Amino acid sequence: MFLDLDGTLVTIAATPETAQPAPGLLPLLECLGVATDGALALISGRALASIDAMLAPLRLPAAGLHGAERRRADGSIVSDRAPREGLDRLRPLLLAAVAAEPGLRLEDKGGSLALHYRLVPEQGPALRRLAQSIAASEPGLRVIDGRKVVEFQPLGMDKGRAIAAFLAEPPFAGRTPIFAGDDATDEDGFAEVERRGGMSIRIANAEATSTRATSYRLPSVAALHRWLKNVADALAAERGPIASARPPLLATAPSSAKWP
Repeated sequence: MFLDLDGTLVTIAATPETAQPAPGLLPLLECLGVATDGALALISGRALASIDAMLAPLRLPAAGLHGAERRRADGSIVSDRAPREGLDRLRPLLLAAVAAEPGLRLEDKGGSLALHYRLVPEQGPALRRLAQSIAASEPGLRVIDGRKVVEFQPLGMDKGRAIAAFLAEPPFAGRTPIFAGDDATDEDGFAEVERRGGMSIRIANAEATSTRATSYRLPSVAALHRWLKNVADALAAERGPIASARPPLLATAPSSAKWP
């Protein structure tokens, strides 16, 4: 099981630093980790340090910076070694843009630069045009058009590749993948799990930027929490001496849907 964080497990806030997990999320993730025998990972645009700060003291397998850094199930860290000269050239330009428009915010993640415009949403079209211009002049950078944010990252990684890397390792290898996300940045992950015969779940709330067709759709972060609780309970029951009836995967699941 692979889960995006912001907008999927945690409600979007005005800034990344002010986002907070709902009460009960950490115990739920802990139960899911046990129920899946450790085959649970977070797939996020946040850096690993930011993921850990939000979910402390929980430390799950995770991919940060859209896959540029990854903590395996055994705790070891794998980091992308892509050149960052393009980011170094871009940083002064983005700092100048922030200085000219106080509502903009530059988040420097080290391995990527994210320009947030949540406080000035009217700047979105202009920033997307700026991003297209930068992409033309910096072919070594990938432009990620997210939820009220434009992010720049060296080419070479995305959430789909991060999921594929996890699926090549224990305890994920040989298992049917599930990925839940909400953003356009999650679409590589949706495609990867579907390519492997897995299940994609899109959180389709009012702010979601992904419009890609997925296996299933849920209306909110809270709805995903409820579904994950059902999954954890069903898997826990299966581990007991008597198998219990399995709840439906989703309220909208077709009758032919198979339990992963």
